[in-house]
Amino acid sequence: MFYQPILLPLLAQVALTFLVWVTMYIARIREISSKSIDPQQLSSRSAVQHRLVASANPANNFSNLLEMPLLFYLVLMLSLLLMIQDDALVQLAWVYVALRVLHSLIHCTYNRVVHRFTVYLGSCLILLLMWLRVGAYIISN
Repeated sequence: MFYQPILLPLLAQVALTFLVWVTMYIARIREISSKSIDPQQLSSRSAVQHRLVASANPANNFSNLLEMPLLFYLVLMLSLLLMIQDDALVQLAWVYVALRVLHSLIHCTYNRVVHRFTVYLGSCLILLLMWLRVGAYIISN
């Protein structure tokens, strides 16, 4: 049976992305309903930003989950392709996902920028370490 421990944090990150996506749409549908907004009035991104203020945090977090995590997915796929999978890389991947979960919780709830930025910065540094690990392997082989 095929099993790679590095795939579990990847699946967890994908699950987080879909969870935030569902959260965003629940919040948006509630807001549209409570404000009696005709969905056609939301045909542009600027209209959505101006009219759906209450659901902006989950929407912004969803967009954020499609930015830096792209490099997370790429480094994991590259590690699988090159067969680089040590305990350190797997642990770094789990720390990255844990920080992204915490970032999403902060962003979608009380949204204190200092807290959110600190966690975001930590996740970016973990991601950098993952790339340094994979990059070192590529350069040395």
